[in-house]
Amino acid sequence: MASKLDVISVGDIVTDAFIKLYDNQAQVYENEYGKWLAMQFGTKLPFDHVEVVQGVGNASNAAVAFARLGLNTAFVTNVGGDQEGRDMIAALDKNDVDHRFVRVHPRMKSNYHYVLWYKDERTILIKHENYDYDWPHLKASETPRWVYFSSISEHALEYHDQLAEWLKDNPEVKLAFQPGTFQMQVGAERLKALYQRTEVLILNREEAAFVGGGNHDDVHDLISRLHALGPKIVVVTDGPDGAYASDGENRFKMPLYPDPAPPADRTGAGDAFASTFVAALAKGNTLEGALQWAPINSMSVVQKTGAQAGLLDEKELGEWLKKAPEWYKPERF
Repeated sequence: MASKLDVISVGDIVTDAFIKLYDNQAQVYENEYGKWLAMQFGTKLPFDHVEVVQGVGNASNAAVAFARLGLNTAFVTNVGGDQEGRDMIAALDKNDVDHRFVRVHPRMKSNYHYVLWYKDERTILIKHENYDYDWPHLKASETPRWVYFSSISEHALEYHDQLAEWLKDNPEVKLAFQPGTFQMQVGAERLKALYQRTEVLILNREEAAFVGGGNHDDVHDLISRLHALGPKIVVVTDGPDGAYASDGENRFKMPLYPDPAPPADRTGAGDAFASTFVAALAKGNTLEGALQWAPINSMSVVQKTGAQAGLLDEKELGEWLKKAPEWYKPERF
């Protein structure tokens, strides 16, 4: 692509095989450790069907969302030299995501996950391949306005240092950070350089308490502690209670956009929110405007299977915004 890149998305890419379970072949129970999916052990269980979705994962979902919203988007990731890897590159191409920075490892497998889909929720069985992660040498003409960094393998710790160093050398590039499980577990101190360089940090409420060490029941405390790590804008999503955002001076609460029908599958709702929020800012929107955009794409995604099928373009998003109820707006808190 000849035109300047708006955003480079960075993270792992996977193929998801959605295994739709029958409602009467599993159940959910809750104890002090959380919610658990239970099925009969040591037997054969029928299932409804399987849907295979190529080219997903936090960063990949974000890349597709950016492209669909009209941003010139590239993706830095790794795949194996197998058919799944070729299929994922083809899926990126189909979604208008520039895949020039996708590194193919000929003797390795691509990431392949299994999703146990029970009612409208999912439990994902994950395995990240042990690639040799290496930040690409970008030409000046390939430097984007934004980098969106999300979930990546535990084998890629030094990769974070490479990215932080590149961002140090390119101060005009804005970083959006949506940490994955490993990135949260390694601790904010280890990734201090990235947090200090972050323009937008996006976490859910539980993750915010874990990363920043704040009081789970006090959103103001959560936000203040996350700002103390360095991010200029902090976003905390809160499930059915909507989301909160702060630019250090202004703090807003945003409700969910009402679902037009019961959710089919909640996979990718968080990715849709986070990437749409960042896309709105990248397109010149305000913090309040970004908060109005993000829940709409999240609502749309859960109406379909997988994390990408329901992603909207800017015209579609605008149409939903026009139909929004009067109460659908950010309020200071």
